[in-house]
Amino acid sequence: MKSYPSPLLSLPGAVPSEGPDEGVAAHYGDLFREQRALADGNGFVDLSHRGVVSVSGADRLSWLHLLLTQHVSELPPRQATEALILSAHGHIEHALYLVDDGETVWAHTEPGTQTDLIAYLESMKFFYQVEVADRTDDFAVVYLPAGSIAETPAGVVARETAYGRDLFLPRASLRDFAEKQGPAIGVLAYEAFRVEAHRPRLGMETDHRTIPHELGWIDTAVHLEKGCYRGQETVARVHNLGKPPRRLVFLHLDGSEVRIPAHGDPVRLAADGPDSRQLGFVTTSARHHELGPIALALVKRNVPADAPLLAGDTAAAQEVIVEP
Repeated sequence: MKSYPSPLLSLPGAVPSEGPDEGVAAHYGDLFREQRALADGNGFVDLSHRGVVSVSGADRLSWLHLLLTQHVSELPPRQATEALILSAHGHIEHALYLVDDGETVWAHTEPGTQTDLIAYLESMKFFYQVEVADRTDDFAVVYLPAGSIAETPAGVVARETAYGRDLFLPRASLRDFAEKQGPAIGVLAYEAFRVEAHRPRLGMETDHRTIPHELGWIDTAVHLEKGCYRGQETVARVHNLGKPPRRLVFLHLDGSEVRIPAHGDPVRLAADGPDSRQLGFVTTSARHHELGPIALALVKRNVPADAPLLAGDTAAAQEVIVEP
């Protein structure tokens, strides 16, 4: 996987992120100050490590409509949406956050996944008039929070949602953008608000067998009345039966612990103790400036919705995201 270390890592106080967000800053010296700035609609988050893919050509929307879980054949220009690509068995393989500018569909993806995504899209072109391109070398994703009064630079494609604006910014102008639109805010603040909003992320809330229903993605990234796409049979069957094998939960973690659980830490029933049977795993944890330590976790569907849990060694109270 090609690395895209951000030039903004040279800004004062920048602490490099690790894991899936390697290449951008985790924070710039004060995590909670940065979170408060985002909550007030100030600053921006450097997401320049994410993959950027474009699809152009006369058939781009009708073609993507056949491949994605989302209804995009009549997607209006500048209307943001998100979509998944599933395996033949309905397991999530790719997540795309996309917008059409009237001539080209722009999408950003998890860091490093764009190569496999493009390989799949290229294999499905057949006779359709489409051109698929990896634009990660030339464009960087920048996030502006909801309520930001910052103007989108001229000529820059923006993907606007209830959560804020994703800009597909020319990579060469990233430093100039930072000087004009600061303060820069680290990805840990962005992740804390993602956890608060119960928004799943590929590679964090997913594993090799995750289906959309387990994460609540069925509500935002899947259109249940559109035509056939790979994995649709599983989506329809689970939707009609109403019994996904696992469900995403939101956790309020014990704030007296110094350490917060890491991705992959086991989740168990607190009443059964730390050596009991594992019922799920922590997907993402964060320190929130108002809520304290919080997390998302994927647990078995039949875990009682009101049961106190252990996330790793940390006591946790759960809130329902996906109904049992």
